[in-house]
Amino acid sequence: MAQFYNLKVKDIYKETDDCSVITFDVPEHLVKEFDFSQGQHLTLKAEIDGEDVRRSYSLCSSPVENKWQVAVKQIPGGKFSTFVNEELKAGQALEVMAPSGTFGVDVNAEASKNYLFFAAGSGITPVISMIKTHLKQEPNSTCKLFYVNKTAKSIIFKEELEQLRNTYFGRLEIYYFLTQEKRDIELFNGRFDDDKMKTLTKVFIDIPDTSEVFLCGPEKMVNYVSNYLVEAGLPKELVHFELFVTGLSEEDIKRQERLAQQNVEGVEITIIDGGKEFNFTMTKDYDNILDAALNAGADLPFACKGGVCSTCKCKVKSGEVEMKINYALEKEEIDQHLVLSCQAVPTTDKVVVDFDV
Repeated sequence: MAQFYNLKVKDIYKETDDCSVITFDVPEHLVKEFDFSQGQHLTLKAEIDGEDVRRSYSLCSSPVENKWQVAVKQIPGGKFSTFVNEELKAGQALEVMAPSGTFGVDVNAEASKNYLFFAAGSGITPVISMIKTHLKQEPNSTCKLFYVNKTAKSIIFKEELEQLRNTYFGRLEIYYFLTQEKRDIELFNGRFDDDKMKTLTKVFIDIPDTSEVFLCGPEKMVNYVSNYLVEAGLPKELVHFELFVTGLSEEDIKRQERLAQQNVEGVEITIIDGGKEFNFTMTKDYDNILDAALNAGADLPFACKGGVCSTCKCKVKSGEVEMKINYALEKEEIDQHLVLSCQAVPTTDKVVVDFDV
């Protein structure tokens, strides 16, 4: 079952004008349940204007700090982010799901790795957790961060990043790029492009000596930088990313249009969750398994409903489905018949999916 825990907000403060950092008070009996790895996220739930609203936010704290923090940047029109930035106070409680996600690699105290990080805006949240963790637990490893923001004032965690650079002097290099403010050095003005990447890979990045690359930010940036690095000789399996989806590709739009015509009425769905079965028949009101199941009374895990966070992941045990979009699952996961239920449109008369994965 989708398990949420009632956690008190221990502290909330403004990191920038439009970004609040929440620290949760995790009681002793839940500490093991909330054990996490760098790069994972929390799914938060609140009732806002009578609506059950859920969102996933990356943990910006490190497992070595023994605290649970997320940063929530206000999005214009965003219900949850506006609630957090304008209404939420210390002492209030939120419903929180245990940490999840696979954005990150194992820590090895004996490792001597060189990590690269590319982030934009609030994409710094999982990245700073990784930087803190690898620097603390891998004394022979180094980190380089290339971080894009609009202005110097909008840089999230600027002070903490500078403290980390001082603490791990020589092992952490940070390069800030601003899109709406002019810097003296032209390289650090604007977004990543061919000229910048050419200079970075020539002066700052040694491709053969790079161990892992992590990218978090808008889809366009992530795709561009990762493709550039792979074409420059970096093995694709060393590139890891999380996206902020800003728009659908032509291929996604065509697939969505095609699946919108798929007749799902009468399809028999069996949900396995918590070892129990839940059966219902789909109607034409909902085209994806998650929404149809929730409407039928199932209590299933979900957050973004946009094919990005993987909170609603499940395994197809029988029958067939097709996903409208997928930004969260790797090819290996798809090969194991895993799907995002919020994007899964049945293409057979009977489908059985298992959420116990």
